[in-house]
Amino acid sequence: MKLFRSLSFRLAVIYGVLFTASVGVLAGVYYWSAIRGPLERVEAGLREEGDSLAALQARSGTEALAAALERRAAAPAPRLAYHALLAPGGQTVVANLPSWPSVRTGKWLRIEADVSREGNEDEYEAMVLDQVLPDGTRLLIGRDIEDLEELEEGIANTAAWLLPALVLLSIVGGMLMSRAIGKRIEAVSSAARQVIEGDLSQRVPVTGSNDDFDTLALTLNAMLDRLEASIEAIQRVSDSVAHELRTPLSRLRAELLDLEADRPEERLSRAIGETARLGAIFDSVLRISRIEARRHAEQAAPVDIGALLRDAVDLHEPATEGKALTVDTAIGSGLIVSGDRHLLFQAVSNLLDNAVKYVSAGRRISVSATTVGGDVLLTVADDGAGVPAGLRDKLAERFFRAPGGEGTPGFGLGLAFVAAVAGHHRSELRFLDNAPGLRVEWRLPRA
Repeated sequence: MKLFRSLSFRLAVIYGVLFTASVGVLAGVYYWSAIRGPLERVEAGLREEGDSLAALQARSGTEALAAALERRAAAPAPRLAYHALLAPGGQTVVANLPSWPSVRTGKWLRIEADVSREGNEDEYEAMVLDQVLPDGTRLLIGRDIEDLEELEEGIANTAAWLLPALVLLSIVGGMLMSRAIGKRIEAVSSAARQVIEGDLSQRVPVTGSNDDFDTLALTLNAMLDRLEASIEAIQRVSDSVAHELRTPLSRLRAELLDLEADRPEERLSRAIGETARLGAIFDSVLRISRIEARRHAEQAAPVDIGALLRDAVDLHEPATEGKALTVDTAIGSGLIVSGDRHLLFQAVSNLLDNAVKYVSAGRRISVSATTVGGDVLLTVADDGAGVPAGLRDKLAERFFRAPGGEGTPGFGLGLAFVAAVAGHHRSELRFLDNAPGLRVEWRLPRA
């Protein structure tokens, strides 16, 4: 079904239909001008001759008509003249027909005969007008059309092999056109896919043919230039804000530490803690920005997801025991992906930390990893309150907190970090309903 929805396929079909139809129209015009038109002129001429000869017979009698037919047959003309004059009783008065007509269509007769004379076979093709005169005399007059019949037969024979060849050519031409258009469309799609994956330097190829596709490519490239510049500007602003604010915060914290040494009031301790919190927020935002912009130093290597998950579960064991949570694990073996183990471990830890923070005491958390197709499917689920369906798509946004989580420790950046790491590894992250609770599925390409 996808083939029939393809623009390239539809254009190929349209091309084939239009090509075949055009050839058919041209063939029809040629047939009319070469065969049908001349035949109609022969018929019109025979009608005029028939009327004239009938008038002559009415004025001068049958003998004058017979003499006129003989003169007609002997007179030079582009087409041979044939005739037969039969008395009312059927007796032949005069005739020069090579054979009696074999085909009748209304008043018209056709002679189609092969006549052998002195060892030679002659072909005769003639159009004959059949008339019965007022006194009962039957008059047949005709003209030779052998050349038209030979031409018509030649056209028919040529069409018998030319038509399949034209259909084949139209199919091949349509396929070539479809392929050419498909390649240009694929070039646009390929560039778009790479831009979606984060490579903003990609551009649509321009062939230099100055056709519509080149115009489209130039327009899209101009848009991508503007988009890249805008995103780089946003990233520079974000980086600048983070860097600029870290410096005064660091100075403020240093001064507060000095002040705390002289006057260890509780208020100063809280202020110091708050500055540390602000610094952590900016560090997290900056790190997420770097990962999303793919400016994180690549440390790709084979990573055992099973071992990584077990380490993360062990790390969170004190927290889960402190809330009397049950952690169920179902982790397969040989689950190897290619990626940055440090980023993957921190992302998985964020998922577990999120589940521990938002689930009530005594509830259950499940952690699993298995293979699905050619990928590794990692799942962290809980049976807590969950997140409303309309808000799940916002869980990966920076600083977003689900309703009821305002007082929970954290900055609202944990799942945004996980989404950034998932994008960095070209993997798929989904937030689903666990009925009850939240289920996070992370599908990574298997190494």
